[in-house]
Amino acid sequence: MPPYDLEAAEELKRVWTDRLVMAKADRPELKRFEGRVGRVVTVNWSGKALVDFGDGAWYDIPASAEYLTALAADDPNRSKYDPKANTAQPHPDRKS
Repeated sequence: MPPYDLEAAEELKRVWTDRLVMAKADRPELKRFEGRVGRVVTVNWSGKALVDFGDGAWYDIPASAEYLTALAADDPNRSKYDPKANTAQPHPDRKS
């Protein structure tokens, strides 16, 4: 196993964190995210972006243009992302 490159990991984190992205649906493993916009929460030490698609989970997708498309400021798809969606509730309401 090659030694871990801390500088490369920090660069990925700097480039991808807090960006709105779309997964490349032409890759079979990402087809389920087709048409959905997510926000990169952070990038872990394995080089995977933790992406919040607003459905209550974070998905780890390689932080690379090969897997993710970063949305430009004027991209109309940006409106698909709801920043106020409560995706991870610490204490969900219980139904009695």
